[in-house]
Amino acid sequence: MNRRIVSGLLGYLTLACGATMIPPFILAAFEDEFDGAAAFLLSIFLCVAATFELERFGGLQEKDNVGIREGIAITGLGWLLISILGLVPYFAGGYLNLLDSLVESFSGFSGTGATVIEDVEILPRSILLWRSMSNWLGGLGIVVIFMAIAPQFGRGAMFILKAETTGPTKDRQMPRIRDNAKALFSIYVMLTTLCAIGYHLCGLEVFAAINHAMTTIATGGYGIFNGTVSEYGNAYLEYCMAFFMVVSSGSFAMYVVACRRGVGTIFRNAEFRTYLLIITVAAIVVACDLIWEKGADAHWAIRAAIFHVASLSSTTGFVAHDFDTYPPLSKAFLMMTMFLGGCAGSTAGGLKVARIILLFKFVALIIRQKLHPNLITQMTLSGRTINEDVVYGAAKFFFAVVVLDVMFAAVMMFDGIDFVNAISVSVSTMASVGPGFGIDGATSTYALLPNLSKFCACGFMFLSRLEIFVVLALFSPSFWQKSKNW
Repeated sequence: MNRRIVSGLLGYLTLACGATMIPPFILAAFEDEFDGAAAFLLSIFLCVAATFELERFGGLQEKDNVGIREGIAITGLGWLLISILGLVPYFAGGYLNLLDSLVESFSGFSGTGATVIEDVEILPRSILLWRSMSNWLGGLGIVVIFMAIAPQFGRGAMFILKAETTGPTKDRQMPRIRDNAKALFSIYVMLTTLCAIGYHLCGLEVFAAINHAMTTIATGGYGIFNGTVSEYGNAYLEYCMAFFMVVSSGSFAMYVVACRRGVGTIFRNAEFRTYLLIITVAAIVVACDLIWEKGADAHWAIRAAIFHVASLSSTTGFVAHDFDTYPPLSKAFLMMTMFLGGCAGSTAGGLKVARIILLFKFVALIIRQKLHPNLITQMTLSGRTINEDVVYGAAKFFFAVVVLDVMFAAVMMFDGIDFVNAISVSVSTMASVGPGFGIDGATSTYALLPNLSKFCACGFMFLSRLEIFVVLALFSPSFWQKSKNW
């Protein structure tokens, strides 16, 4: 591995991180938030200092080419470094202790949206803006956004893009990787702008509209009120939010193609159609269950079902009502959508619908082969032939998610949390949702977790955002050794 290249690009990333802290610093200074302004000033200084230190040991030259290992290292270490620098405003401003600051930062950048702050309404607006920005920067991907504005990385750019985008398949729409990243970023900015305008038209003031738009399109779920969406009690806003959460659960690569070939591309995408079918069925079941079991008003039940199915399936985690009080069947369907997540290439977390489709097709293929041993068949998705390696990759990822869910639940039970709550927190954390059921329910926060569980939650949020194997590769001894096999 060329550590000089890795160090140089990490230096650019830390400098970019410092630049993103300038808007909250300006807001803090403008509103006379002296503690906040000082905290952001210190954070910017630390980012610049880190940049100088990294650039002392590295730097890019014209002939440099980023390889596979460099790409993985830049992605994994870049996320870790930015998340650590991102905790400084919380800690330096005196708003949170060191561990809670770490959890808040990791949760923000990973798009989990789980907070340890029990009363966010007492926070200054600059900190609220930084929380939302951390969601937004982490949603599409810190390194992908950086690639959109940074110099060409060479052939290693493809490895970086693969490492940070989510899902079993990594579609490429442009010949040049930087153009691809710019196209994704342009769609991301456009959707965020449209979302902010929509929220403002639904009655939110400008600051709230911008903050919620960033966390919606990023499917992060940070809000500026304790009750997030329930504070407004606005049906139009809830329907608008549900729409943009569903949109954010679709592949951004699909939207890039749709801009070039027409909107029909979206509805020809098998994964997105399956996702829409799943959330439609889930919303119908939850609405009917609320009407029959709770005697809820039909319109309220439909509104609550649509919003929370969209919120949890997209792994955004916004809360309009306390869904922890819903009947068992409703909670089961909500947890199922939470576990499945959105589409590959979206900002949503979870297992991804594409993997579920591939695993079901794989099982069906095995059954057909048992019945017809000489039959030769190929698996397809959206009209494209799927390689066996992709299918096995989906199976390996499913196995890894289940194992890590069990491991995190075991850690929390060791830390004193009961079985049901441990499973709920584990699933919601690994799916990057945040709110779940029980101790991390709709009206609860991660502040209730013991310290060991909080610390481990940071690691599992990091693993889930980079889809596990990128992070695990960093812990492989052979990864850091000189080898011609990479």
